[in-house]
Amino acid sequence: MATKKKNDKRSSCGTEAQLDELRAALEGGDRLLILTHDNPDPDALASAFALYRLVETFDDTSARIAFGGFVGRAENRTMVHELGLPITPTWAVKFEDVDRIALVDTQPGTGNNSLPEDREAAVVIDHHPIRDETRRARFWDVRTQCGSSCTIMTQYLEAAGIPLKGRVATALFYGIQSETQDLGREAGDADIEASLKLYPGADRELISRIRYPDLPRAYFQSLHRALERARTRGPVLISYVGKLDYPDLVAELADFFLRFEGAKWAFCIGLFEDSILISIRTSSRDAQAGQLLRRVVRSDGVAGGHGMMAGARVPIGHLSAEDARLKSEELVNRFIKELGVEDEVGGALLSTTATSGG
Repeated sequence: MATKKKNDKRSSCGTEAQLDELRAALEGGDRLLILTHDNPDPDALASAFALYRLVETFDDTSARIAFGGFVGRAENRTMVHELGLPITPTWAVKFEDVDRIALVDTQPGTGNNSLPEDREAAVVIDHHPIRDETRRARFWDVRTQCGSSCTIMTQYLEAAGIPLKGRVATALFYGIQSETQDLGREAGDADIEASLKLYPGADRELISRIRYPDLPRAYFQSLHRALERARTRGPVLISYVGKLDYPDLVAELADFFLRFEGAKWAFCIGLFEDSILISIRTSSRDAQAGQLLRRVVRSDGVAGGHGMMAGARVPIGHLSAEDARLKSEELVNRFIKELGVEDEVGGALLSTTATSGG
């Protein structure tokens, strides 16, 4: 029986003893499903791929990777294609045929993954704040001092004697750089150390192709719309993106808008299918963005994140377009109130455009 971890802030991981605990957590089943969070980003995709490679070395255990939602961002789609990542959408998975489930870069109860309600995760590996549901897993390794889940998985591969080169090194290196914005956002010593170990074995030309992919016309149309609808409120930049072509577009645009001169916060909000999606970014290292966004969303939806970045989903069912707009405005106003910038001077980012959302 695997020993559950007692401390989620260890300075190192991936020892032989911990590998034994991970193997023990998978005993009794030879078919493992590795689940990322929905609409996976490079950190989720690469860390899941690393766990897949690790499990390949275990006796009598086979694995596959699945995700809910979409791989929408151009960089992420290019990463999957160029690296040939073996991922499957959850609609193509028969969960009754799965013996064990591992969650990577996500946790039970977050609302951002496709873990069935009647199934429990045997393994959880993540770098977000730990949840009570996670402690019920056979094996969990949650380290909030790491800037990415890829960093954790790099240490496991190294401890298992798996060479850090080729596709897995390329994926992990890019995952760390993407998640931490080239080690400038929430990166710690472990992330730097992992990057240095991965870089010699990574394909730098391939990383460049992933980082700078061709962008479809729809991206520029969305960017144009987001710029038109962007407005400022003191140190906050808010953008109503409207209907989203893919879910993680709000995160992509939040990263972009945080670069606006004088902005300390970026708040992007849009509609995808039957939900309002929100992404926030901040340059303040002690902002606790995840906790703040949970206070904004309240019981209307689910939210989570790190100190400097967070996301949320608010189901709206079959609300009319006008009611959805009003709900978006309400969420924005809650955010402004939480930050205490109600009285700050604001206006349209582009002087010739309207400031209302839709």
